[in-house]
Amino acid sequence: MPGARSWELKTGLGKEYLKVLTQLDVSLKDLDLEVKKVESQVLSDYKPGPDGEEESRYFVRLKGTLTPREARMTGWRIDNLAALAACLSLIVSKQGKSERKELEEVIGQKVGRWRALTLTDAFLRSGYLEEDEEGLVKLGWRTRAELDLQSLMMLIAESKPKGVIDQEFAEATEVSPPEEAPRDVAGADLEEDQASTDA
Repeated sequence: MPGARSWELKTGLGKEYLKVLTQLDVSLKDLDLEVKKVESQVLSDYKPGPDGEEESRYFVRLKGTLTPREARMTGWRIDNLAALAACLSLIVSKQGKSERKELEEVIGQKVGRWRALTLTDAFLRSGYLEEDEEGLVKLGWRTRAELDLQSLMMLIAESKPKGVIDQEFAEATEVSPPEEAPRDVAGADLEEDQASTDA
C-alpha cells in the first residue's frame, strides 16, 4: 500500500515532520503534485502508532486533472471509470454505505450482470471500495486518497439524464431550420465565388 504512516514519518524525520511535509508540498507544486493526508477512520484496517496517537497516512497524488489523452495512459477503460463514478455517487447518496447487490444492479444496467460482478470485485481489490462483515460497501482508502469527491459530486449533479439531453436536442432542431436557410445560401455563394475564382 502506498504512502507513509504518521508514526513512520515521525520516527524517520522527527517531531517536526509536518513542517517537512509542508515544504515537500511546496516543492511538488511545480510537478502538479501534492501531499494528501488520509485520516485513520477511513483506513479502518490500520492500528494506532507505537505512541498511541491516531494514525494517518500521507500520500503524494496528482493535484490537477488528467487530460483525456493522459487518462488513456492509466490503463483504465472509459466505461470502467464510468462504472466506478456510478458506484461512488450511489454510495455517497446513501450516506456512505450501500449494499453490494444494489451497486451491481446499477452497474449491470449499463455493462451487463457478469461484467458488473467483475468490476465490483476489481474496485474492492484495488482499494476504491471496502466491504464490511455485513456486506455493506463503503468508500475505500484509495478513493479518499486519490479522488476529489466534492468535484465529482458537483459534476454528477450538474449532468443531465440522457432523456433530457435528447429532448433538448429535439427542441433545438425544431427551431433551427429557419436559421439554417441563410447559412445554406451563404455556403452556396461561397461555392459560386470559389468556382469563379478557379475559372
